[in-house]
Amino acid sequence: MHWLSIAVLGGMFVLATALPINMGLIAFVGAFLVGTLVAGMGAKEIMGGFPADLFLTLAGITYLFALAQNNGTINWLVSMAVRAVRGRIAAIPWIMFLITAALTSVGAVSPAAVAIIAPIALGFARQYGISPLLMGLLVIHGAQGGGFSPISIYGGITNRVVSAAGLPLSEMATMMASLGINLAVSILLFVWMGGLKLMRQKVDLGSAEVKVARVAHGSGGPQVFGDAEAEAFGEERKTAQKSPDALVEASNGVGESPHWYRVATLLGLFILAVLTLFFKQDIGFTSITIGLVLTLMAPNLQKRALGQVSWPEIMLIVGVSTYVGVLESMGTIDFVGHSVAQLTSPLMAALLLLFVGAVVSAFASSTAVLGSLIPLAVPFLQGDGGVGAVGFIAAMAVSSTIVDVSPFSTNGALVLANAQGISRDVFFRQLLLYGAAVTVIAPVVVWLLFVVL
Repeated sequence: MHWLSIAVLGGMFVLATALPINMGLIAFVGAFLVGTLVAGMGAKEIMGGFPADLFLTLAGITYLFALAQNNGTINWLVSMAVRAVRGRIAAIPWIMFLITAALTSVGAVSPAAVAIIAPIALGFARQYGISPLLMGLLVIHGAQGGGFSPISIYGGITNRVVSAAGLPLSEMATMMASLGINLAVSILLFVWMGGLKLMRQKVDLGSAEVKVARVAHGSGGPQVFGDAEAEAFGEERKTAQKSPDALVEASNGVGESPHWYRVATLLGLFILAVLTLFFKQDIGFTSITIGLVLTLMAPNLQKRALGQVSWPEIMLIVGVSTYVGVLESMGTIDFVGHSVAQLTSPLMAALLLLFVGAVVSAFASSTAVLGSLIPLAVPFLQGDGGVGAVGFIAAMAVSSTIVDVSPFSTNGALVLANAQGISRDVFFRQLLLYGAAVTVIAPVVVWLLFVVL
């Protein structure tokens, strides 16, 4: 019974990787079939594993982020960051790193942040002779570096899974581990790929600011949100009709929202961080409340923002979580954890799980990996085998997301699609080699840093 349910889980990853089907849909069907036919569970018992709190969290923060983009706040921040460069070419890759990190840290799904910043960043790379591989990798590592803040998508998923498993929880440790590793890797890439030479160059970026404005406001279409790793983007294609409302015009790329409204949006994001981090308020309810207040200030934005909620991503996450809930009810999670711990030492078991997470995430869903592999480690993390839960969670978080530089993942594919001034075949091979190296090296490095040491 246990091995059959595990085989179904593996089949889900294979099917979602080979076909453009949302893994969440497959997981819901798997939960129903395995729960009823194998475990003899009823529908209500199966639905008991549905993560309603996580669903609300994901819907709330992606809704709030959609509002922030539609009203021009994100474009405003990018423009200010570019002006802050003041002609220093070497600073441009780091500006892009920081912006994508900031976007994911406040609730943007990683591919959404990369989809927004990658065209601008790679346009700069071509214009000013910056390595497109360096620029693209810093955009991705920035998105992953900010991805485990307590109010982010990855952070919310990981913290919920860890809390539900009864393991020690350190939100800051996981966040700083991801940021630190991605920052360290980015520094190495910067030095290796000619960043030091860029430090001696300086130009007038006035024309670049105009280019950013055109990219930011000229696309006209709604934001692309998507299933982060299974590459099943959910995009709203309908374009709103013209309206005298300046905010609606801004959302369609016609004009800009008032300055006070963008300031109000930034204030709302700040309030979200304060209420959730210091007053322990629920992220989902709080973000929806702030989003509603912003919507009441400009009601015509509401329809587009709600359509831009990351529904495919949410479907994937809650579907896999529901299936994992079935496995927990069956006792499969305990069975696998104890089996792995008995086959080898807890330290080697931890390394094995880190490698599995890295390899699967390079082709499939990082969010699904986080939701399914962390529970498998619970038995030996709760034992006296010398494996610290906080360190292992940090290692799993990094190894399961840093591999999204692979051209087979959504982030890598987005960077590849926006590459300019370089052969796509050459760029694909560069991303492939780098992604393969990261998949092999990263699990060992984070295992040594966070588990062994």
